[in-house]
Amino acid sequence: MRKVRDYDAELRALNDKARSLKAKRVEQLGQLVTATGADAFDAETLAGVLLDATGSKDAGAKEAWRAKGAAFFQRRGRKGGGAAAIDGSGAATEPGGNAAGGSGTTPNG
Repeated sequence: MRKVRDYDAELRALNDKARSLKAKRVEQLGQLVTATGADAFDAETLAGVLLDATGSKDAGAKEAWRAKGAAFFQRRGRKGGGAAAIDGSGAATEPGGNAAGGSGTTPNG
């Protein structure tokens, strides 16, 4: 006789995992803001900067930002795991690694 699957329990487990991953991402973004020194800005200024960056269509500017970000994570990686503490993995110290979870491209274009 086959074992009956508990779909409700599986769904709860998946929802818990998704909630945990989302909380971890929010925490990592907060750590990134602090590590870059952007926590010195007030919330409105920081939000404005991020909105301008996500709305930018300038591919050259985006590539320059990506290169600066990659250099930042490489520098932090040499100082004793700073990038790994923000990213949660060793991928940040690899050249071309995309530790910020999509910093090379934006969903807006």
